Amino acid sequence: MKTQLPSEPVPMFPLPGVFLFPAQILPLHVFEERYRQLINDCLDGPGRIVVPTIIGEGSPPPLLPVAGLGEIVRHEKLEDGRFHVWLLGLQRVCIQEAPSDRLYRKTMCLPFDEVQVDGEESEELRSLLRQAAASRLPTEMALPEKTPTHILTDLLVQTLQVPPAILQDIFSEQSVATRARKALAAHDRFPQQDVD
Repeated sequence: MKTQLPSEPVPMFPLPGVFLFPAQILPLHVFEERYRQLINDCLDGPGRIVVPTIIGEGSPPPLLPVAGLGEIVRHEKLEDGRFHVWLLGLQRVCIQEAPSDRLYRKTMCLPFDEVQVDGEESEELRSLLRQAAASRLPTEMALPEKTPTHILTDLLVQTLQVPPAILQDIFSEQSVATRARKALAAHDRFPQQDVD
């Protein structure tokens, strides 16, 4: 189920090579002053943070236009002011940077129009995704038989060790069927034993 998007700008916590997937728990170690400020501000508000992926060099660095909207579900403040934070991914969003009067960047969250898959294609993809993900996970998956295609796809993508450009392309794909097939192609192209 989709979360209602915030109507006000949301703090951004950009990271290189990191993608916040829906239903994923992402642990963060927060030590920079600007991000300590971000967490303190979030704890005084709705607790929503956007985690965009840094895709290049620059000041400020450019960001992938599709990111994960998350919510703080647990935090621990250390004596020296650092934080351990656990974010729960809520959904993908399109981002549009907004002015910020704080040390950190902010963004407006725009809808990410995901195209779902159903019917026979969904059944076929779910079976392939489940097999692929199971072959890469150290323990057996305890997932319901009817786990949706988009969740199985995201699970597989999180196990892949592939070039960043491929992950960016898969993460940003709006069609769940196309995203699933791209993930399966990457699974076949980059066998686990080849990417220690």
